[in-house]
Amino acid sequence: MSESPGLIVSLLQALVLGLVQGITEFLPISSTAHLLIWTKVFHWQMLGEKYFVDAIQFGSVIAVVLYFRRDIQAILIGSWQAYQAKNWHREEWKIFLGIVIGTVPALAGGMIYKIFLPEATQTILEGAMVISVMSIVMALLLGLAETFGQHKRDFNQLTLQDGLGVGLGQMLALIPGASRSGSTITTALFLGLKRDTAARFSFLLGLPTLTLATLYQSLEIVHHLNALPALLIGITSTFIFSYLSIAWLLQYLRRQSAWIFVWYRLGFGLALISAIGAGVISMT
Repeated sequence: MSESPGLIVSLLQALVLGLVQGITEFLPISSTAHLLIWTKVFHWQMLGEKYFVDAIQFGSVIAVVLYFRRDIQAILIGSWQAYQAKNWHREEWKIFLGIVIGTVPALAGGMIYKIFLPEATQTILEGAMVISVMSIVMALLLGLAETFGQHKRDFNQLTLQDGLGVGLGQMLALIPGASRSGSTITTALFLGLKRDTAARFSFLLGLPTLTLATLYQSLEIVHHLNALPALLIGITSTFIFSYLSIAWLLQYLRRQSAWIFVWYRLGFGLALISAIGAGVISMT
């Protein structure tokens, strides 16, 4: 039996959304912004639903775990050994504790956002105008971090203060358009980390938050089991392009600055404002 045209279209859309999610999740340009705008522009109503956009992020979670599996293993084993030996100065223990401390602000902020913020306010925050403004604001902050950050400290020089600082920076990602990786990499650069170290620490620190947020926000998928084939395609596509995006960004930041993302974010924000003004995209 041949596939219906509707199913084929939804699978192709899921593949494309996975590509967009995978490429933009770890680059400091906001995956949420690109997914929301993409689905608004092309009127992909079913796959533009928030439950679907959130659920395919699971592919990004898998990509981080696989790419950094050796780092994660070393941190877990080393921190457990440090705990047993009461060696609180061990590098793995400090990194582990920094990730834990850095995860708390984002989780607390996320709970406040979901529980106490009125749904109407959440809808406004997810609108195109807020996304465009945040894209420009984060571009300016990243530019300042590039200009004034010292970019000297490596991964083995991380401190608990770095974990708390980057964790607080991660709270900005609650506002669509800010970008989880963008806010954490920017904060890490302000704190003096090298560019590739900032990205590496950003991905590891963001893993618990990304995992929990994806699981929580994807609970609604049980009410949309008809979308399961598209969801599987979306997750697979997201995983592939997330993995490639992580590898590319770390290599890029070892040799280059982050200014390309500053200019991209400025251009994206201004183009979005122009599109709103021209009536191509609605403000909300």
